[in-house]
Amino acid sequence: MRCFLVLSMLATSAVASTCPPAPDHDAALDALFSEIQSAPTQTDGLILGQGLWAFWADAPDEKAQGLLNYGMELRNARDFSGALDAFGELISYCPNYAEGYNQRAIIRFVQQDFEAVLPDLDRALSLSPRHLGALSGRAMTLIALGRDYEAQTDLLAALALNPWLPERRFLLPPPEDADQEL
Repeated sequence: MRCFLVLSMLATSAVASTCPPAPDHDAALDALFSEIQSAPTQTDGLILGQGLWAFWADAPDEKAQGLLNYGMELRNARDFSGALDAFGELISYCPNYAEGYNQRAIIRFVQQDFEAVLPDLDRALSLSPRHLGALSGRAMTLIALGRDYEAQTDLLAALALNPWLPERRFLLPPPEDADQEL
Protein backbone atom coordinates (compact mmCIF):
# COMPACT_ATOMS: atom_id res chain seq x y z
CA MET A 1 0.00 0.00 0.00
CA ARG A 2 2.78 2.43 0.95
CA CYS A 3 4.54 1.90 -2.40
CA PHE A 4 1.27 2.60 -4.26
CA LEU A 5 0.77 5.82 -2.28
CA VAL A 6 4.28 7.02 -3.06
CA LEU A 7 3.83 6.24 -6.76
CA SER A 8 0.48 8.05 -6.73
CA MET A 9 2.06 11.11 -5.14
CA LEU A 10 4.88 11.11 -7.67
CA ALA A 11 2.41 10.85 -10.55
CA THR A 12 0.37 13.68 -9.06
CA SER A 13 3.48 15.82 -8.66
CA ALA A 14 4.13 15.68 -12.38
CA VAL A 15 0.65 17.11 -12.98
CA ALA A 16 0.39 19.61 -10.11
CA SER A 17 3.52 21.65 -9.63
CA THR A 18 2.08 24.60 -7.72
CA CYS A 19 0.47 24.33 -4.33
CA PRO A 20 -2.74 26.33 -3.95
CA PRO A 21 -3.39 28.39 -0.82
CA ALA A 22 -4.44 26.49 2.29
CA PRO A 23 -8.20 26.43 2.94
CA ASP A 24 -9.51 29.42 4.92
CA HIS A 25 -10.99 28.08 8.14
CA ASP A 26 -10.84 31.35 10.11
CA ALA A 27 -14.58 31.60 10.79
CA ALA A 28 -14.81 27.98 11.93
CA LEU A 29 -11.69 28.40 14.08
CA ASP A 30 -13.15 31.55 15.65
CA ALA A 31 -16.28 29.61 16.61
CA LEU A 32 -14.34 26.62 17.93
CA PHE A 33 -11.96 28.77 19.99
CA SER A 34 -14.98 30.53 21.48
CA GLU A 35 -16.49 27.18 22.44
CA ILE A 36 -13.21 26.01 23.95
CA GLN A 37 -12.81 29.18 26.00
CA SER A 38 -16.31 28.84 27.44
CA ALA A 39 -16.10 25.09 28.06
CA PRO A 40 -17.30 24.30 31.59
CA THR A 41 -14.62 21.70 32.36
CA GLN A 42 -11.10 20.76 31.37
CA THR A 43 -12.37 17.54 29.78
CA ASP A 44 -14.82 19.50 27.64
CA GLY A 45 -12.14 22.01 26.66
CA LEU A 46 -9.66 19.31 25.70
CA ILE A 47 -12.24 17.35 23.69
CA LEU A 48 -13.23 20.50 21.81
CA GLY A 49 -9.56 21.32 21.29
CA GLN A 50 -9.04 18.05 19.43
CA GLY A 51 -11.36 19.42 16.75
CA LEU A 52 -8.75 22.04 15.83
CA TRP A 53 -6.57 19.37 14.19
CA ALA A 54 -9.21 18.72 11.52
CA PHE A 55 -8.71 22.28 10.30
CA TRP A 56 -4.93 22.36 10.54
CA ALA A 57 -4.63 18.97 8.82
CA ASP A 58 -6.85 20.06 5.91
CA ALA A 59 -4.16 20.38 3.25
CA PRO A 60 -4.40 22.69 0.22
CA ASP A 61 -4.88 19.93 -2.37
CA GLU A 62 -4.83 16.18 -2.91
CA LYS A 63 -1.06 15.96 -3.37
CA ALA A 64 -0.38 17.93 -0.18
CA GLN A 65 -2.96 15.87 1.72
CA GLY A 66 -1.31 12.67 0.53
CA LEU A 67 2.11 13.86 1.67
CA LEU A 68 0.76 15.00 5.04
CA ASN A 69 -1.13 11.75 5.63
CA TYR A 70 1.85 9.67 4.51
CA GLY A 71 4.23 11.57 6.80
CA MET A 72 1.90 11.14 9.77
CA GLU A 73 1.53 7.44 8.99
CA LEU A 74 5.32 7.09 8.96
CA ARG A 75 5.59 9.09 12.19
CA ASN A 76 3.03 6.84 13.86
CA ALA A 77 5.07 3.83 12.70
CA ARG A 78 8.14 5.52 14.25
CA ASP A 79 9.83 5.81 10.85
CA PHE A 80 11.10 9.27 11.69
CA SER A 81 13.54 9.46 8.79
CA GLY A 82 10.81 8.64 6.29
CA ALA A 83 8.41 11.07 7.99
CA LEU A 84 11.02 13.86 7.81
CA ASP A 85 11.41 13.16 4.09
CA ALA A 86 7.64 13.27 3.54
CA PHE A 87 7.22 16.50 5.51
CA GLY A 88 10.25 17.99 3.74
CA GLU A 89 8.62 17.22 0.40
CA LEU A 90 5.34 18.71 1.64
CA ILE A 91 7.16 21.90 2.70
CA SER A 92 8.95 22.10 -0.66
CA TYR A 93 5.65 21.73 -2.49
CA CYS A 94 3.57 23.92 -0.14
CA PRO A 95 5.92 26.37 1.58
CA ASN A 96 2.95 28.43 2.80
CA TYR A 97 1.13 25.55 4.52
CA ALA A 98 1.76 25.71 8.28
CA GLU A 99 1.06 22.09 9.11
CA GLY A 100 4.01 20.79 7.12
CA TYR A 101 6.36 22.77 9.35
CA ASN A 102 4.46 21.82 12.51
CA GLN A 103 4.61 18.12 11.69
CA ARG A 104 8.32 18.26 10.91
CA ALA A 105 8.83 20.07 14.23
CA ILE A 106 7.02 17.25 16.05
CA ILE A 107 9.45 14.70 14.61
CA ARG A 108 12.44 16.84 15.52
CA PHE A 109 11.09 17.32 19.04
CA VAL A 110 10.69 13.56 19.50
CA GLN A 111 14.28 13.18 18.27
CA GLN A 112 15.29 15.86 20.82
CA ASP A 113 16.75 18.05 18.07
CA PHE A 114 15.35 21.09 19.88
CA GLU A 115 17.36 23.75 18.03
CA ALA A 116 15.94 22.47 14.72
CA VAL A 117 12.38 22.54 16.10
CA LEU A 118 12.27 26.30 16.65
CA PRO A 119 12.67 27.51 13.02
CA ASP A 120 9.91 25.14 11.90
CA LEU A 121 7.56 26.33 14.64
CA ASP A 122 8.43 29.96 13.96
CA ARG A 123 7.49 29.44 10.30
CA ALA A 124 4.29 27.59 11.21
CA LEU A 125 3.29 30.43 13.53
CA SER A 126 4.11 33.08 10.94
CA LEU A 127 1.65 31.32 8.61
CA SER A 128 -0.94 30.39 11.26
CA PRO A 129 -0.54 32.58 14.38
CA ARG A 130 -3.29 30.76 16.28
CA HIS A 131 -1.87 27.29 15.66
CA LEU A 132 -2.25 26.00 19.19
CA GLY A 133 -0.06 22.95 18.59
CA ALA A 134 2.78 25.11 17.30
CA LEU A 135 2.41 27.61 20.17
CA SER A 136 2.42 24.99 22.90
CA GLY A 137 5.11 23.01 21.06
CA ARG A 138 7.32 26.10 20.91
CA ALA A 139 6.81 26.65 24.64
CA MET A 140 7.73 23.02 25.42
CA THR A 141 10.78 23.26 23.15
CA LEU A 142 12.01 26.40 24.89
CA ILE A 143 11.55 24.69 28.24
CA ALA A 144 13.51 21.67 26.97
CA LEU A 145 16.29 24.12 26.05
CA GLY A 146 16.26 25.58 29.58
CA ARG A 147 14.67 28.83 28.41
CA ASP A 148 11.73 28.61 30.80
CA TYR A 149 10.94 32.31 31.11
CA GLU A 150 11.16 32.84 27.36
CA ALA A 151 8.65 29.99 26.96
CA GLN A 152 6.08 31.89 29.03
CA THR A 153 5.10 34.20 26.16
CA ASP A 154 4.11 31.27 23.94
CA LEU A 155 2.51 29.42 26.81
CA LEU A 156 0.37 32.43 27.73
CA ALA A 157 -0.64 32.89 24.08
CA ALA A 158 -1.63 29.22 23.86
CA LEU A 159 -3.60 29.43 27.12
CA ALA A 160 -5.43 32.52 25.86
CA LEU A 161 -6.72 30.32 23.04
CA ASN A 162 -7.36 27.24 25.20
CA PRO A 163 -7.22 27.81 28.97
CA TRP A 164 -7.61 24.06 29.54
CA LEU A 165 -4.26 22.97 28.13
CA PRO A 166 -2.37 20.61 30.43
CA GLU A 167 0.79 22.61 29.62
CA ARG A 168 -0.52 25.32 31.95
CA ARG A 169 1.31 23.49 34.71
CA PHE A 170 4.50 24.98 33.24
CA LEU A 171 3.42 28.56 33.97
CA LEU A 172 5.94 30.33 36.15
CA PRO A 173 5.54 33.37 38.35
CA PRO A 174 6.97 36.55 36.82
CA PRO A 175 10.76 36.82 37.38
CA GLU A 176 10.42 39.57 40.00
CA ASP A 177 8.03 37.36 42.04
CA ALA A 178 10.43 34.44 41.68
CA ASP A 179 13.28 36.60 43.05
CA GLN A 180 11.22 37.64 46.07
CA GLU A 181 10.58 34.00 46.95
CA LEU A 182 14.29 33.16 47.02
